[in-house]
Amino acid sequence: MLDINKAVTTQYDPEGNMYGLEPWSPLFAQRLAEEAGLFLTDEHWEIIIYLRERYREHGAASSAREILHELEEKFTGGHGRRSLYELFPGGPVSQASRLGGLPLPPYSSDPSFGSVE
Repeated sequence: MLDINKAVTTQYDPEGNMYGLEPWSPLFAQRLAEEAGLFLTDEHWEIIIYLRERYREHGAASSAREILHELEEKFTGGHGRRSLYELFPGGPVSQASRLGGLPLPPYSSDPSFGSVE
């Protein structure tokens, strides 16, 4: 049974951006990455797109720990989160979320969960 309090409704503008979020495009992400000194590779894009799709399907995560765990399972091939930090030195959760035009999940200001701010 659908719990109306937990239902996630996402609406999109004509360009496919989610309402309630800043307009986003790959060019926007590329510019932010360049400002941070990153060159986005296919590995970066895979994570950014995954986070955007995850947000579309499930809404905001309950914590940064939840997202970090998912990224670790899906993208590190058993090599641990170190490879995520090599891709996103500003934190795999916070920096990838910013590049993806997504709001930061709760508790993402803890450096161990992906933010250096």
